[in-house]
Amino acid sequence: MELVIIGGGAAGMMAALTAAEWISGHVLLLEQQPRLGRKLLATGNGRCNLSNLTSTPQCYHGANRDFVRPALEGFGVQDTLAYFQGLGLLCRSEPGGRVYPLSDQANSVLDTLRLALEGLGVTVRTECQVTGITKEGAGFLLTTPEGPIPADKVIVTAGGAASPKLGGSKSGYQLLKGLGHRCTKLFPSLVQLRTDPTYPRSLKGVRAEASVTLLRGNGVLAQRQGEVQFTDYGVSGPVIFELSRQAATESDSLTLSLDLLPQLSEEALVDLLAEKQRRFPGLTLDNLLIGMLHNRLGRTVLRYGGRKLTQSVSDLSHRDLVAIVRNCKDFRLPVTGNLGLDHAQVTAGGIRTDEFDPETLESLHCPGLYAAGEVLDIDGDCGGFNLQWAWSSGHLAGLLGSKPR
Repeated sequence: MELVIIGGGAAGMMAALTAAEWISGHVLLLEQQPRLGRKLLATGNGRCNLSNLTSTPQCYHGANRDFVRPALEGFGVQDTLAYFQGLGLLCRSEPGGRVYPLSDQANSVLDTLRLALEGLGVTVRTECQVTGITKEGAGFLLTTPEGPIPADKVIVTAGGAASPKLGGSKSGYQLLKGLGHRCTKLFPSLVQLRTDPTYPRSLKGVRAEASVTLLRGNGVLAQRQGEVQFTDYGVSGPVIFELSRQAATESDSLTLSLDLLPQLSEEALVDLLAEKQRRFPGLTLDNLLIGMLHNRLGRTVLRYGGRKLTQSVSDLSHRDLVAIVRNCKDFRLPVTGNLGLDHAQVTAGGIRTDEFDPETLESLHCPGLYAAGEVLDIDGDCGGFNLQWAWSSGHLAGLLGSKPR
């Protein structure tokens, strides 16, 4: 049997490795980029956040998040870590459940996978773009610039449209649509957000731990806590990535509310400022928040509240202190958009999952056709969940795709 896997990212490599252990035949892995796993090298800022110990269906999104359940239950986090350890890759976890290679180098993960593919006899063809798939009797015929490739079964793991500079494209959607499948609307996920630049621009490069709430009007859509990074166009950082999917898929008129001192109550902060005012009455306002916030951030919050930085702190009333504290705990930035799929780490949306069997990942329209990974309408939260979906779904598709009919 000839099994062809289209797409040499995380899901495709896992599908190929799994199939090669079981198939009575040949496994061919096709990748349109010059090398396998380019996106993998960029994950976790080059450290490769390859999984998360807390992976459950609740960490995923799409029209039917329960679609992920059979794959995750069949090859979950512990199975994944044991599998990689068996290949010689040692891993470690950090607070929050994020899993990284012990080396802290994404290359360690990719090199481990490449060596395993070679050891199991998987044929890899890079710079090979599949432009079409047609059903030919019980099998398939793949169209490539180098000529047709026959296959008994096909697994599409061509990824999503995010990060085209790292190989993201819509080719997987087009191939599957050519065989009768439908695609949802696509949105960027795990992406930086654009906001009114008035205040962020002056804070470019500043990082802060904050509790961030995404609002529509006064209604709360989502809330997360973590690091925010201010940029000249708005905000970035892990907590922003976690909120970006909902911000991208919701309507306009959204606002981010940043609690810049989430560890302290409003009352406790007022008391601290009142004590500082009492002990240092000669201070000017530009020094009031030193020791509590980054200096630039503290001054920006005061300007946000309409304060003159040259004012003496001794002139502040209790009401003024309360207002300053509320600005620290409700620093609002109107959302104007996001940096789009070009800068997103993940695509939200994809090929409709109701057209595939979640127990096998086989097409309900086209027997012998499978799909796994980001090409499907499944995307995970920030923190290693998307790679876990790639490993789990790639394993399931490779396992079932390797079985004779």
